[in-house]
Amino acid sequence: MNNHFLNNSRGYRVKPGKSQSMLGMIVGVAFVFIGITQISNFGAFGIIWTLIAVAITGYHAVNVFSNKGVATYEVDVQGESKSPTQQQTGSEDYESKLRQLHRLKEDNIISEEEYNEKKEELLSAKW
Repeated sequence: MNNHFLNNSRGYRVKPGKSQSMLGMIVGVAFVFIGITQISNFGAFGIIWTLIAVAITGYHAVNVFSNKGVATYEVDVQGESKSPTQQQTGSEDYESKLRQLHRLKEDNIISEEEYNEKKEELLSAKW
């Protein structure tokens, strides 16, 4: 899985890789072309098709041509935004952070290097 990670104060933002976004942008341009050339044949559906294709193309173009990009989803590794029902004691919270971090590595959402780096941060914060 070729994902790029953008570290922020809440955890990690995950966005598609440049190659995935480039492919998405090329397919999006093709769909926009199909929508524009076939709009008269499909009426309202053709307009909706074209608008969705433009949105998909724009999303992927931002990820291809900018360093920041648009995240697909965010992963809260640090657990800063918990509701009162999710609050845990110190050791349970620490354990859940480590388990969540391990799941991210096992699911190939973060690399081994990122896992080890974050694990060291958690270990140093614990003691």
